[in-house]
Amino acid sequence: MTHDFCPGYSAAPFAALVADYPGEDIYPLKDFRVEWGPIFHRGRLDGSAKVLVLGQDPATHESISRRILVGEAGQRTQGLLAKIGIDSSYVMVNTFLYSVFGQGGGSRHAKDEKIAKYRNRWLDVLLLGTDVTAVIMLGSLAATAFSMWAKTQPQAAAHLHQAPLKHPTFPESASASGSTTLAKATADLHTNWNGALDALVAHVIPDVPANPTPYAGTWQPSDLVRIPERDLPAGSPGWWCDLEAWAQRPRGVAAQLKRATITVTVPTAARTWPPLP
Repeated sequence: MTHDFCPGYSAAPFAALVADYPGEDIYPLKDFRVEWGPIFHRGRLDGSAKVLVLGQDPATHESISRRILVGEAGQRTQGLLAKIGIDSSYVMVNTFLYSVFGQGGGSRHAKDEKIAKYRNRWLDVLLLGTDVTAVIMLGSLAATAFSMWAKTQPQAAAHLHQAPLKHPTFPESASASGSTTLAKATADLHTNWNGALDALVAHVIPDVPANPTPYAGTWQPSDLVRIPERDLPAGSPGWWCDLEAWAQRPRGVAAQLKRATITVTVPTAARTWPPLP
């Protein structure tokens, strides 16, 4: 049995980009989890991408897998791409290389020119003279990041279809504040995404026939799609692709320990070994 895998960053210009990433001199420790290292991308770097997805920041699953948008937000995004007929020809980068720490950390750096300088180098490589025809921006931070790049490359930006969407985990974050319910926020997200489907289909050459069936207001089984094995580093366990969550930060512990710890648990469905005596 052979396995697909992401070949990484050995080829130019990505080898130079990942060798020259900013650290805590640009990303202050009080606002970012720099200690977990930078996480650069997910998807195609071989020039075959037709859609660029601009996310926000990496979380727990991403810190372990070393690829962005791998957790539930990634699975929801994968489902969105499937609706427009894209199952392989995409590339994803984040607004921030490091996970945001604490409330407001991302907002404080939304228009940070020092952070944008490195991010724009990636966007230049992925968007100038490539086959990308559409950019999906997940959340307001991503929309701001793209607008900052667009000011530096206005002609290129004008030729791209731009789809600023609510972040995939908007329902959870919005309802956590108590200002709305999870059900209402999920329906709001689906309304927002439904409004973008037809235009995305019109501006993207699909890998497979598109099926832009509108979201129903509640998550359906087909709305979440497993992360493809080809997107992850060589040797990644298959359950890193699974829909079942497998990484989380501990709860009920001191802040320093919580920041320093991620617990990884093999999902129940992937525990194929025989019972222990």
